Amino acid sequence: MKQLWKLFLAFARVGVMTFGGGYAMIPILEREIVDRHGWATEEELMDYYAVGQCTPGVIAVNTATFIGYKVAGTVGGVVATLGMIFPSLVIITLIAGILTNFADVPAVKSAFAGIRVCVCVLIFNAVLKLWKKAVVDKITLVLFLGVFLLSVFFDISPIVFVVFCAAAGIVLTRMGVKGK
Repeated sequence: MKQLWKLFLAFARVGVMTFGGGYAMIPILEREIVDRHGWATEEELMDYYAVGQCTPGVIAVNTATFIGYKVAGTVGGVVATLGMIFPSLVIITLIAGILTNFADVPAVKSAFAGIRVCVCVLIFNAVLKLWKKAVVDKITLVLFLGVFLLSVFFDISPIVFVVFCAAAGIVLTRMGVKGK
């Protein structure tokens, strides 16, 4: 029971600090799950995150479910998921009641503009961290550039990219190809 409570509180802390969607939460999730509790390695967290992006639903919630399941089975997955969504549920309910009355107030508009800038920085920092862990040799650089260019110029589902890169990783590993 103590472990479940820790799961709930850990993901509630992540959930309450996650502004700007799934990508912005990576540094917070890493600090809480990898550094503080040791429930996953950085590599495992990136894997959960990648799979969470490919599965239906919100990336943050999917990632919480995977980690909770790893730590405490099915009940852990449910508890971690509830911890992740509980703060948002409370905050959104409060904001919805207030925002409709204050959405046009200049200070509120300015606050949201400032939050958007902050979220961009959080996402950029998450991308840099992911880059350092993911692009480690020439092959991963080629995969990165290919996916980047295709995503810029064509409207392709992220699922296609993830499946393609996973298949490429499997094939290249089995062929013994080294990218250094």
